[in-house]
Amino acid sequence: MSTITAEALSATTLLRFATAGSVDDGKSTLVGRLLHDSKSVLVDQLEAVERASASRGQEAPDLALLTDGLRAEREQGITIDVAYRYFATPRRRFILADTPGHVQYTRNMVTGASTAELTVVLVDARNGVVEQTRRHAAIAALLRVPHVVLAVNKMDLVGYEERVFAAIAEEFTAYATELGVPEVTAIPISALAGDNVVDASARMDWYGGPTVLEHLETVPVSHDLAHCHARLPVQYVIRPQTAELPDYRGYAGQIASGTFRVGEEVTVLPSGRTSRIAGIDLLGEPVDVAWTTQSVTVLLADDVDVSRGDLIVPSKDAPATTQDVEATVCHVADQPLTVGHRVLLKHGTRTVKAIVKDIPSRLTLADLSLHPHPGTLAANDIGRVKIRTAEPLPVDSYADSRRTGSFILIDPSDGTTLTAGMVGESFAAPEPVTGPDDEGWDF
Repeated sequence: MSTITAEALSATTLLRFATAGSVDDGKSTLVGRLLHDSKSVLVDQLEAVERASASRGQEAPDLALLTDGLRAEREQGITIDVAYRYFATPRRRFILADTPGHVQYTRNMVTGASTAELTVVLVDARNGVVEQTRRHAAIAALLRVPHVVLAVNKMDLVGYEERVFAAIAEEFTAYATELGVPEVTAIPISALAGDNVVDASARMDWYGGPTVLEHLETVPVSHDLAHCHARLPVQYVIRPQTAELPDYRGYAGQIASGTFRVGEEVTVLPSGRTSRIAGIDLLGEPVDVAWTTQSVTVLLADDVDVSRGDLIVPSKDAPATTQDVEATVCHVADQPLTVGHRVLLKHGTRTVKAIVKDIPSRLTLADLSLHPHPGTLAANDIGRVKIRTAEPLPVDSYADSRRTGSFILIDPSDGTTLTAGMVGESFAAPEPVTGPDDEGWDF
């Protein structure tokens, strides 16, 4: 395995990316090839894969086994759960989420891509763009993933024909563009043979673009969330009440976005109470400034009522609170989501009771049309919903903040995650819908 110095790692940037695609498109093989050819596999890992492959009668190592670790995955030859892998090259560090392709596990793709800056969508060159390819493109657009790579795999099985690749790339790019995906990079590959994964292929000299790894190493990514709306969801209230700290009251949490400074006037939502930041503790030490992703404890100048689930924001940049949330959602549970469904809505560190008031539309993946008022969303459906919450929530638009503009709906009876939601508009604005309240509506 190649060695990378601490100095080199500190100088590199971090890219979070996810893989997606239909069943048997070769996602796990691509990831295994990427890890193997970039010298990111330990010797004992490779030996274990070689032994497992030999026991199954395979002459060459099955690189998909580097990520398919569950017994059921290896028996069935499919990916079921999200497999996270961490690797680095001299140019960049990577956190990879290898997500399942089977339609039954689309919910796992939502999980893996929710924090990704790039998604690699694989397509089998023999099959072209299929429904699951469209679904994964729609989810990438819905989650506002800024970069999408179309990896047309198994080019060795179509004779490395340029026209096959060009037709698939044209169809997918047109579809993704209509969804609002800002950037699509198409790359012809053979994950099994290693063509254009890490090393350029001599068998596709008609292609002059980057390999998959070259693109991953050079695609521009921005982690500068310090200039976004400052948001601190309160996770825990710290009250030591010791002889040394008799009056200490701190509000701990991870900064979702933006920057906080000592002396800044802040508002606690949803109560609307205001105060001033008297101090910020980071790793047990006082600091003057803290920013996105840092876990801090904030001390306020006034004795205000703050508890878990509250949101601390700058008073000059506070979001509006509302009990009526409109969002685009991806339904991930087997049980359908229906109008009148009573749920729990988890937003940041706050969980409140809610009810689904309306489902204005469902997205038809084939032509991106909106089916009006379906009344229900089945597993893996994407649609618009209107939700009424029992308590006001300070929500941002998902277009402005992927952290404070997202939520999940939970079944209150057993805690099952039902739906992943993104506040605000997404593919198209539905027509306004009015109707009578549900019977028994009491908040």
